[in-house]
Amino acid sequence: MCGIFGIIDLNGRRNIPSSVLKRAADAMHHRGPDEEGYLQRPGFGFASKRLSIVGISDGHQPMHNETKTVSVVFNGEIYDHDDWRNDLTARGHKLVTHCDTEILPHMWEEYERDMFAKLNGQFAIALFDERKQSFILARDRFGICPLYWTRTTRFGTDWLIFGSEIKTIFATGLVEPKPDRRGIDAVFNFLAVAGPFSCFEGINILPPGRFLTIERGGSNDEAKISERTYWDMDFPDQGQESRPSNETEYVDRLESILHDSVRRRLRADAPVASYLSGGVDSSTVVAMAKDILGKAPATYTVKIRDPKLDETEQAAIISRHLDAHPRVVACGSDEIVANYQNLLVATETPVTDTSCTALMMLASAVHEDGYKVALTGEGSDEWLAGYPWYKFQRGVELLGKISGGRLDNAVTERFFTWLGCSKEAGAYLRRCVTSAGGPHAFQRFYDLLGASRFRFYSSRMLSELSAHDPYLAFQPNLDRLRRWHPINRAVYWGGKIHLPGQLLSLKGDRIAMSQSVEMRYPFLDNNVFDFLAGIDPNLKLKGFREKYLLRRVSERWLPKSVAWRPKGMFRAPLDGFFLDQRLPYVDELLSEESIKKAGYFDPAEVTKWRTQYTELSTRFYQRSSMELGLVAVLATQLWHHTFIDPTLANLPDWRTLAGIDTDYSDLDFAEPQNAVG
Repeated sequence: MCGIFGIIDLNGRRNIPSSVLKRAADAMHHRGPDEEGYLQRPGFGFASKRLSIVGISDGHQPMHNETKTVSVVFNGEIYDHDDWRNDLTARGHKLVTHCDTEILPHMWEEYERDMFAKLNGQFAIALFDERKQSFILARDRFGICPLYWTRTTRFGTDWLIFGSEIKTIFATGLVEPKPDRRGIDAVFNFLAVAGPFSCFEGINILPPGRFLTIERGGSNDEAKISERTYWDMDFPDQGQESRPSNETEYVDRLESILHDSVRRRLRADAPVASYLSGGVDSSTVVAMAKDILGKAPATYTVKIRDPKLDETEQAAIISRHLDAHPRVVACGSDEIVANYQNLLVATETPVTDTSCTALMMLASAVHEDGYKVALTGEGSDEWLAGYPWYKFQRGVELLGKISGGRLDNAVTERFFTWLGCSKEAGAYLRRCVTSAGGPHAFQRFYDLLGASRFRFYSSRMLSELSAHDPYLAFQPNLDRLRRWHPINRAVYWGGKIHLPGQLLSLKGDRIAMSQSVEMRYPFLDNNVFDFLAGIDPNLKLKGFREKYLLRRVSERWLPKSVAWRPKGMFRAPLDGFFLDQRLPYVDELLSEESIKKAGYFDPAEVTKWRTQYTELSTRFYQRSSMELGLVAVLATQLWHHTFIDPTLANLPDWRTLAGIDTDYSDLDFAEPQNAVG
């Protein structure tokens, strides 16, 4: 895993100062502390920071084809690179390293844009084809590896700048942080920002499964930039899914595919550790890893200090069963508060899920023990309907069938009442269902925070977002979505939003790589998804039993008490730790003056509900919604202070916390004598 960066002159061939590339690379040093590499040509520059895992001794980037006419910087892992290495060698290509990066320029020569759909891995790729004078940026199917890009005009030319983190773009001195209210709104709609925009004006998130083609123009020609999808999630029409004549056949197939996926993700020239929560997902991964390695990998477990949320007892059962000896990392409200601003600097977005801090601490422990790689179980809940809101939605659907369609609407209205939704909020949340292609389980989860848009947003914020539809921003094929089973529709939106926006970013790459640790996801293998996408949804949620097919697999590897244990949500303490005035900066950020400065929220409503939310103790859903909304308000205010306006509170800004060099006296992009017209 690495960090990549690039800057391209779209109109000319201005030289890129080495100091600018170095400063951008230094801003993501945590992503690749082992070595760095640069490529400078007239009109562009690439930088790479490498975390050496595969081909440790000979994987230096950038990498090229034999004639150096195709150059690549790369973040990620290609898990089937040995197969492609054999294929390319048979086609006459000369490969001289052991590193998976080396196959990429050669695959471009053979397959060009078709290559991305062929790769089984996690990746963000930047490629330059000198013959065509074109650049390609590409991101993996599920969004495991981040990639951001922007376009700006400075010094008389048009620049395209990209990077694994937004901080690298800001570190150039060419782009100033400004807020994008659509990104803030994504936090209040989805608890995460999955793209295509970020929380920063002009900073785009390259969506999963897409690539960007950049063709430079001359001094009088416009550059051509186009974005295309090379892969997207798809499912059979409802009723056309694959149904086994013998259920055990599908259990065998999933077991084989998942075992092979774990095997691929254990391939490394450095030891691989694993997270172990005690749930069925990570426990099955560790059990299969032990089978492959002959012993359990080093394991790491979070201990949430709140007894109601602590899962270490369940993890201990698995540890004894597998003869694993996990390192346990404790996390509670004190640790969350102490690390919260650093969490926002790492993720570059408001964060409402406090368990992200616990996972950042876990990654730190992995790094302290000398490991660079850890396996984890994310993706299982997405593909196999593992979340409790799937059960809620199934209950609503059953009521609708029993009542001939009368009770399902009544239950939805009652749910909105429980949340304390205004009439305007209820109408908005119903419109979201239409924009999503129909009812889906994730929407009920998103309603918890979505209701707070109308509690806390300022009138200006609501007005500026009145024409924005958060679902349509993903450009969904609504005709296809309406033809899918509701479970698969929810799987789609979970894979589009919750997975890349939260699990793979706020709980994955951004916090793990802040500690120089690469996460690997066996459930996010191409073959695992392709198999699960085609099967009968009732094998995912059988009755009200989530992840049914996986549990059938897991009982072969784990104690049955673990394989069939109900899903437990991994979360850290939320209530009160920011809202009880324990810290001076909370009052500063939520003061009337600071809220007016930022402009997102109504100060009177924030003050009112900050005082009154504790009185909602007997109204579980409304209290949960209010609490989550208040934390989102605080997170947004802290994000605004950290990145946009450091006058809201007595706290440092992102440049100070990240150690960014703010001397931009080197911004001299001279036009070379032989510039191309």
